[in-house]
Amino acid sequence: MSRDDDPRHLLVRAHGGASPLSTTAPGASADPEEFVYEVALDDPRLGLPDGLAERLRGWDRARPGGGFTDRPALRRHAERGLAAAQDLARHLGPGWVVRFWDEQHRTAKFVCWGCRQLHWTADAHGTPPHPRHVVVEGEYKWFPLRADGFGDFAPDDPAAALGLPEDLVRELHRWAKDIDSVMETWLRDRDDTAREAAYERLEAEGEHLARRVADALAPGRTVTYGGIG
Repeated sequence: MSRDDDPRHLLVRAHGGASPLSTTAPGASADPEEFVYEVALDDPRLGLPDGLAERLRGWDRARPGGGFTDRPALRRHAERGLAAAQDLARHLGPGWVVRFWDEQHRTAKFVCWGCRQLHWTADAHGTPPHPRHVVVEGEYKWFPLRADGFGDFAPDDPAAALGLPEDLVRELHRWAKDIDSVMETWLRDRDDTAREAAYERLEAEGEHLARRVADALAPGRTVTYGGIG
């Protein structure tokens, strides 16, 4: 991987400036004090939804100029900022490494774009990390999703951290079960015509589900449809 392909680093830290986001020079060690280049909330590289940009702006402006003197207020402010940082990390995906400065604990942990948790290191999940390229594919007695390093997996597998809507998860499971049912019926009846007609319908459903998965995932993740095996 070239340096141009490396994820960019972004620190979320309230300081009352024009933006609570900052980044480092290329090759910097990513120490919190090296995040000296402010990143505007309307920077096209981020593509922030208006609602998220406003949340970050409002959170930044809510910090008193001289800092907090009331600990409960500081805790609430930190919780509000963390929630915004988690949504930011999910929105940006793996192309950015997001860190959150917790003023209450004076830490700058990494915000995982997949599981939304805070970690001390950027590679806390080890290998394989959360899948970046997902294949929607149907096969008898297999889960409906595939990814390198994961094999087939369920759409609500917590290790994959896809965060798909519940209705989409249900429909993916139903689609996989329908494929199983078609194969079991064919094994019993050996009716090729009925099987092909059912697969034609399920192929169309699979393509539609793949598009929905692609729409639901964070930027930086890609989805393809692998058909029915």
